[in-house]
Amino acid sequence: MISYEVVDLVTSKASNPKASLLVIYTGGTFGMAYNESGSLAPFNFNHVIDKIPELKSLDLKITVISFSQPVDSSNIHIHHWKAIGNFIKENYDLYDGFVVLHGTDTMAYSASALSFMLQGLSKPIILTGAQIPIGSARSDARDNFLTAIEIASAKENGKSIIPEVCIYFNHQLLRGNRAQKVRSSHFAAFESENYPNLAVSGVFIEYNRLSILEPSTKLNYNDHFDANVALFKIFPNIQEYVLESFFNMPQLKGVVMESYGSGNTPNYPWFLNNLKQATDRGIVILNVSQCNGGKVIHGRYETSKKLNDSGVLSGGDMTTEAAITKLMFLLGQDKNIDWVREKIVIPSCGEMSG
Repeated sequence: MISYEVVDLVTSKASNPKASLLVIYTGGTFGMAYNESGSLAPFNFNHVIDKIPELKSLDLKITVISFSQPVDSSNIHIHHWKAIGNFIKENYDLYDGFVVLHGTDTMAYSASALSFMLQGLSKPIILTGAQIPIGSARSDARDNFLTAIEIASAKENGKSIIPEVCIYFNHQLLRGNRAQKVRSSHFAAFESENYPNLAVSGVFIEYNRLSILEPSTKLNYNDHFDANVALFKIFPNIQEYVLESFFNMPQLKGVVMESYGSGNTPNYPWFLNNLKQATDRGIVILNVSQCNGGKVIHGRYETSKKLNDSGVLSGGDMTTEAAITKLMFLLGQDKNIDWVREKIVIPSCGEMSG
């Protein structure tokens, strides 16, 4: 059970602000500020307007739910995804949009997980964070937070412009289950190689409306995940005993395999036999590309032709982050393996091309 604190911020003097937002602070670099001793410590959101006075001009009602114990994103776990998702589900009808403040290292995993948990959205869920803490003079936290709030509250004809889970970072709004963290020491930390930006923030926020999901009328919430999955990366000179040990791990149900280029793997008989034996035992193996922006096409080259015969499934242009969370999600639905194998290769919320 995640313990949390609630802070209400009324940035508008009017009795009827233009929008209401729920901000969920989980932890990460964003929320660090210098304390009296000069050390970085978790930020107290009771004083957020002192740090970001621009909030006063937004004419919004903002409620902040803050994890009592902020989580380094390297420690993010399924129960954190469930807590975030439950906060959104329980408050879905009360707010116009949602902003999740999250560490950058696993933000793309969390955004992907939330996209599968919360399907049928008509409101935005925007994840953002920072590369430099809010307490630093050169921090990117203020711009990321303020623009994420503006996007989360943006409406047209009374309806939210962005009805999906997104990541906003460094002037770009990306579909959450299409984004990947690609840099650790630049403000432009995230990219979406296989799908266009949903918006770009400059003097104005320019929305790419043709790329945005259509809104739904009914939210479908499901927080069941199965953690018995693993990630396997192909590399030159991989040994047979490594593959055997990996696929014979107890309780293993699903594997995301990162292959070369457009889905290529070694075609040694022992390699393909291990894959076939694993899929025959009911292990779901999903093939994605190691390349940022890669797309798996079984049979494009000789080395990938026999993967289909081994029962390996093509993940198309899914990111590793989307693939692993989707596999956890589908395995968590307590369905038979044939159902999981069928659903894993079909787009459900924009995570892959059809």
